[in-house]
Amino acid sequence: MREFWKTLIHGLESGRPACLVSLLSSAGSTPRSAGAMMAVLPGGIADGTIGGGNVEFEAQKLAAEVLHTGKDERRDYRFVQGNDKSLGMVCGGDVSVQFQFVSPEDKTALNVFRALVEADGQGRDAWLVRRLEGSRITRMQAATAADADNFALSALMKDMPLLTEDGWFSIPVVRAGWVHIFGAGHVSRALAAALHPLGFRCAVYDDRAEFADPAFFPTAQRVAVCDFKKPDLTVTPSDYVAVMTRGHQADYEVLTQVLRSGARYIGCIGSRQKLDLCRNRLLAAGFTPEEYAILHAPIGLSIGAQTPEEIAVSVAAELISVRAGIEISRQGG
Repeated sequence: MREFWKTLIHGLESGRPACLVSLLSSAGSTPRSAGAMMAVLPGGIADGTIGGGNVEFEAQKLAAEVLHTGKDERRDYRFVQGNDKSLGMVCGGDVSVQFQFVSPEDKTALNVFRALVEADGQGRDAWLVRRLEGSRITRMQAATAADADNFALSALMKDMPLLTEDGWFSIPVVRAGWVHIFGAGHVSRALAAALHPLGFRCAVYDDRAEFADPAFFPTAQRVAVCDFKKPDLTVTPSDYVAVMTRGHQADYEVLTQVLRSGARYIGCIGSRQKLDLCRNRLLAAGFTPEEYAILHAPIGLSIGAQTPEEIAVSVAAELISVRAGIEISRQGG
């Protein structure tokens, strides 16, 4: 999403208005769920998506009108045939869409969008919070962890988009946390590249300087040489850990450091035989079966992945499912 906000900011700073299109709610079978956003600028320039197809086509047409009138709008659409609000689609769902006009003279809006980009760069959770009165947006701000003591705001800072009965709408825009990738081989390179456009912030570590080279990881935000026995970093409950070092011993060394870290996700690459050996060593070292059970091993979803790029897709998909709070069967499960 960081590029989405940068595109929006650049357009406004260039003196062009924008229409911020947001899905307020969705029900039934729909292409995207609540919180999906699209920015439309003059000339048909658009970034982001609220689902494609007819809904996006109709939304872009109305967004063009909003850019002309300068007035917010709200529309409900149905993914059925033969209805006056129908999009001629057969998905069977309903969506409510908010169209917010943003003037290039609106410094408050610009500051909100800049704050979201800044929060992303600093790895801080951030929400876009807006107040709706009818079809109008009457208030907008960026909320971060610094606002946790504000009871009204903290009630809106949820893991999923929230639309309250009194018209407050919040979207979690930045989800803090790093993906700590241990090992800087071919799979790690493919994984870092795959995670970047998905909004994950990657840090890559290896105990070999020739592998821990930023040139191999142009999208990673941190690349460092570290001792796997004593990595100089702190893993938080918001973080993800992907263990894919060069061998069993290094994997074991990393896992002894991270299994009790409380990380949101820990996965380890390897064959069943190698992972069984690693499990036995960890249990012998004092780890419990329950502590080991949190490990996603083999790492990634079971999609028959073979190449580094395919494995990266399977791991990225698993991280997306964890971020979304969805449990999916593991690789080889």
